[in-house]
Amino acid sequence: MIYRKFQDKQLSALGMGCMRLPICENEQSKIDIDAVREMVAYAMEKGINYYDTAWGYHDGQSEIVMGKVLADYPRESFYLASKFPGFSTANMERVEEIFEKQLEKCGVEYFDFYMFHNLCENNVDGYLDPKYGILDYLLKQKKNGRIRHLGVSTHGTLDTMRRFLDAYGEHMEFCQIQLNWLDWKLQNAKAKVDLLREYNLPIWVMEPVRGGKLVSLEEKYETILKEARPEASVVEWAFRFLQTIPDVGMTLSGMSNFEQLRQNIATYETEQPLNEKEWDTILGVARSMMEKHTLPCTACRYCTTNCPMQLDIPMLIDLYNEFNYSGGGFVPPMVIRSLPEDKRPAACIGCRACEAVCPQNIKISEMMSDFTEKLQK
Repeated sequence: MIYRKFQDKQLSALGMGCMRLPICENEQSKIDIDAVREMVAYAMEKGINYYDTAWGYHDGQSEIVMGKVLADYPRESFYLASKFPGFSTANMERVEEIFEKQLEKCGVEYFDFYMFHNLCENNVDGYLDPKYGILDYLLKQKKNGRIRHLGVSTHGTLDTMRRFLDAYGEHMEFCQIQLNWLDWKLQNAKAKVDLLREYNLPIWVMEPVRGGKLVSLEEKYETILKEARPEASVVEWAFRFLQTIPDVGMTLSGMSNFEQLRQNIATYETEQPLNEKEWDTILGVARSMMEKHTLPCTACRYCTTNCPMQLDIPMLIDLYNEFNYSGGGFVPPMVIRSLPEDKRPAACIGCRACEAVCPQNIKISEMMSDFTEKLQK
């Protein structure tokens, strides 16, 4: 197992994400604890020492099951991560209650790593609002030794991340983002990596294979990758891409069966980052895949100068592209809901002033209408 140094710790470069554990009867709340025990035993044997759970995973059962399974091992043999569930703004006033319950559910006296969960446009105001005292409470728990390292997990936009880090960055020790070779461009992950470099924050990775969507590709794309690195599987390409980014300290994989675990551990027994040609190859595949589902906006912003409604058209196009590629997903609707109604796609009046100056000849008014219809559905 490859390890990454984090302060005084050696973390396995591959961590076990506990959001997609094996289940029974196709019900998320019915975790197959025997299968989890088998997976954790193998993970421990092969050197994985980082386990990531959260309040809401598996309808609240992930923390409980992981607590039971990890209780079979000495506390100092693993690092446990969980998160404060600010993804629901109704929880903002319950930070003490929830934190105490999480320790109880996991059967531990402290969390090695603890995060603000799912920082996004809908909850950034609550996280930053001093009346809830979330940061103050978590810093108090850190001082008391019940949180060893404090960080943030986010699917938010670059602007939201910067706003949070401008306020709380001095207290953050790491940041967890969605990062993979497709989202390097599609979700602006490259810019997020650059932002975290500004703050000297180590990067934890989630969704390295985009929830399984990068596990199998069209045959023509698999052929391109096979020719570039014949011995590597498509899944291995995803992890080798991340090994090429020096800021990545921890990569989480939500492995839902033993075979996925075995294969991923085998990959992380060696470090084989991509060379420059291979890096260009995988990003070339990403561009080709995106062209089929996305509009070619370059964010020149000529359109915004002509828009009588003052819509942030490039941002809305980015969300439209993500929505189309992901078949909806949760990020685009979440961001749209955070916008004032007069800044949403439905506010477009179809005047086409933006289209008159678009160098890419994008039919922006049609995009706005289509996006509005899809969001309503």
